[in-house]
Amino acid sequence: MSTITTMSRLRIMAGLCMLAFSLPAAAARHMEDDPLLFMLRADELEIHDADENPLSWDIEAWLGKDLNKFRLRTEGERSDQGTANAETQALYSRAVAPCWDLQFGLRRDSRPAPTRNWAVIGWRGLAPYWFDIDANLFLGENGRSALRLEAEYEILVTQRLTLSPDIEFNLYGKDDRESGIGSGLSVIETGLRLSYEIGPEFAPYIGFDWERSYGKTADFAKASGEESADNVWVAGLRFWF
Repeated sequence: MSTITTMSRLRIMAGLCMLAFSLPAAAARHMEDDPLLFMLRADELEIHDADENPLSWDIEAWLGKDLNKFRLRTEGERSDQGTANAETQALYSRAVAPCWDLQFGLRRDSRPAPTRNWAVIGWRGLAPYWFDIDANLFLGENGRSALRLEAEYEILVTQRLTLSPDIEFNLYGKDDRESGIGSGLSVIETGLRLSYEIGPEFAPYIGFDWERSYGKTADFAKASGEESADNVWVAGLRFWF
């Protein structure tokens, strides 16, 4: 088994971005090995142990070079009753420090209705101790604003077995009753997934997700007959190429 297949994906990414920024500027200008690259990555493609057989996804594709990339990201959830939520982001990403990108672009929430559109500015990369961080500020129509903070960590249990805890915070600047969102801290989602790397680009996993609404978001959920907290077992696939 090769060394690359036994290493954490985040550690490989860290090594590559550190190498790119360690090159002298003069040498980098004369290099001809900075090709146009493409990557497709599914961080989550999973089914939930819940009613209506929900399927959720978090998939990203990017096209570009070492410093400049165009990213397209989609995430959401669909069940037998239709698409419950769906979000798409189109972003320009610029490397501004070793392992850190500044990104900006557009986000569109097509589900649930009504559709919401946002401008995006964000910061993503690898923090000390190998935490994968994604922080984004969203500015919407009619003075709407939102902040999303995501963090993930990978723990190598064995050469092929990886345990990945993650957490996401969502905060909003004002109430949006039509979308069921209240101002302030709205939703916290956290999960734990155990994946087995069959090959260097393919890893099935099992896990557990917990989600809780707060403040007026919880009040809106209860008013519509929904629970303010939920937890489910999940099973899915991670892949990238």
